[in-house]
Amino acid sequence: MTLEASIGRYIADNPASAARHAEARKVMPGGNTRTVLHYEPFPLTFVRGEGAYLFSADGRRYIDFLGEYTAGLYGHSEPIILDAIREALGRGLSFGSTNNLEQRLAELVCRRFPSMDLVRFTNSGTEANLMALALAVHVTGRRPILVFRGGYHGSVLSFGSGPSPMNVPHEFVVGAYNDVEGTRAVIRGTPFAAALVEPMLGSGGCIPATTEFLRMLREETAATGALLIFDEVMTSRLSPGGVQQLEGITPDLTTVGKYLAGGMSFGAFGGRHDLMANFDPSSPNPLVHPGTFNNNVLSMSAGIAGLTQVLTDERLAALNERGDALRQRLNEVAGPFTVTGRGSLMTFHHPDPAAQELMFFELVGRGLWLARRGMITVSLPITDEHCDDLVTAFGAIIEEHFA
Repeated sequence: MTLEASIGRYIADNPASAARHAEARKVMPGGNTRTVLHYEPFPLTFVRGEGAYLFSADGRRYIDFLGEYTAGLYGHSEPIILDAIREALGRGLSFGSTNNLEQRLAELVCRRFPSMDLVRFTNSGTEANLMALALAVHVTGRRPILVFRGGYHGSVLSFGSGPSPMNVPHEFVVGAYNDVEGTRAVIRGTPFAAALVEPMLGSGGCIPATTEFLRMLREETAATGALLIFDEVMTSRLSPGGVQQLEGITPDLTTVGKYLAGGMSFGAFGGRHDLMANFDPSSPNPLVHPGTFNNNVLSMSAGIAGLTQVLTDERLAALNERGDALRQRLNEVAGPFTVTGRGSLMTFHHPDPAAQELMFFELVGRGLWLARRGMITVSLPITDEHCDDLVTAFGAIIEEHFA
């Protein structure tokens, strides 16, 4: 089957999704309010999720191998988290004051990540990265920020394919990811405020940073007075303490988000006590960090329930072991594709964009949901049997189209 034929079958199978998209275009540009979810000829519309499954407007069931771009670690409608949200709803939505939940979630988050003495909450990973960069510029008195090609730190901090017109106007220097000596020279030659890095590129293709690269960043930023910021918004799920725990490398600041509020909107940034103390409202001339929903009771309640009652260290370790095994099995049948990643996060690659697109539509046609760019995320409800289904489908598509 050609790509054109595969897309034709997709159109025929999903008339309700097509109709919804046409209606949405009347009130949203391109029928869209979240760019990453759009693809031609139209995106699928989902109406329900349960456990490891999504159900479309066209009545089809899909195994969810996207997991809301890593935010859906708990799957859909985890009962313990739902109960926590229902209980919170019964107490009131927004108090306009401090509450008895934020301290508990802050304790849980700080306990997980070696770099976090103190933490502040935001509504997204994007906001967390913006606040971390603002703090770095403030405490160092410097402007330049070192980032890396392929990095994505939110919709206004994107470095995947050249400068983005949406990026905030920091003085960015874009380095080469995993280039140890080249980056060392760049850091020594420029008085940076901070180096902002994903320990594994997420949107950039699930490319892990090498241990040597991360250690060099730690050494050189410390030597030159720049702050090292680990963006672990995606990678924090790769161990109880994120990649920084796996690698034994402690950054000055860490940003997180996604699953840590049980699937509700959330972000956080934290780090050394002396750095985060700049946000202490009781101190002289503190940095101001407002945000109506920073401590909203739904996110706080869902996060506490997930971290205390669902996500044990043992379950997280098993999840990432399952992901490593899945990636190995996919590579064994991948033919001209390669699958990169670490633990429960991975992406398949092919040098021909048409081949990449064909694989996506063929997998969707077989009831497997993933990112258009080939990103796969293993969530807690995904079983070995689900992984078998993905490997079988992937291998069959290789045999049919790429052998």
